[in-house]
Amino acid sequence: MSLDGPVLALSGGVGGAKLALGLYRVLPPDRLTVVANTGDDFEHLGLSISPDLDTLLYTLSGAANPELGWGRRDETWTFMAALEKIGGETWFRLGDGDLATHVERTRRLAAGETLSTIIDDFRRRLGIAARLLPASDDKVRTCLETDRGWLEFQDYFVRLHCEPAVHRLGFTGSESARPNPDFLNALGAPDLRAVVICPSNPFISIDPILAVPGVRQALHDCRAPVVAVSPIIEGKAVKGPTAKIMKELKLVADAAAVARHYRDFLDIYVADDRDRASFFYPEIPTVFAPTLMTTLEDREALARTVLAVADGLRR
Repeated sequence: MSLDGPVLALSGGVGGAKLALGLYRVLPPDRLTVVANTGDDFEHLGLSISPDLDTLLYTLSGAANPELGWGRRDETWTFMAALEKIGGETWFRLGDGDLATHVERTRRLAAGETLSTIIDDFRRRLGIAARLLPASDDKVRTCLETDRGWLEFQDYFVRLHCEPAVHRLGFTGSESARPNPDFLNALGAPDLRAVVICPSNPFISIDPILAVPGVRQALHDCRAPVVAVSPIIEGKAVKGPTAKIMKELKLVADAAAVARHYRDFLDIYVADDRDRASFFYPEIPTVFAPTLMTTLEDREALARTVLAVADGLRR
């Protein structure tokens, strides 16, 4: 292990990508590897869509829409307008520039390339020095048992706006999925500086990664410090339905519950300063710091905090 060694981050989409960008900016760019959730991936309009991978691609390359956090900057919507006029499905919006990513990924997957190879080529063409890996090249799909029956993730998240109550989550295909070998190699690297669990939804963004056989054990066995950042501040999710899902799963929607969720492999936890007085989970060492990332400076500051926390453990 080395204080100049590589850093491995696990991330979902918008919230996780903020910290991933902070790490990318404060580290030597080629020292960062980001492993992305693919449980949100799905086929739509005949295209293979990878929302979290694409959010990370656009964020790390500086092409992300700054208002939405997802999609491309200066996007246009001619395709969607034309699709609507002829009665097509428009509940999942695909911008014109974003559409090019999906078309090219679909073409190359059909030609026999792996998702890992395609994403690696995309990130190089977009000028990203960090490595970006899907957790697995096999299909792992998040589904949710709700009061409206079992739903695929994008139906729940986008089409139904997270309205149904969630009773249980499942990860179709996870049992037979193989972890990305580069992911496992990174976890086992002797000079690995830290593993960072970004402040993504633990149930729908990080759990699909952990559901791939061998990943959770590899995290447990990892010699480098494993640090997680809370996605909950004062009982509310910074982004998305994290708190809602926790309550529906009969969990307390607070920062300590997220630390507890990761307890079998977590070495240290970073929670927001505003939770200092109410936080109680003595089993995991916890550091309190500003974790709300509204500016680029916030992202960099939190990245430095996370790395300092990890380095302090190693010393």
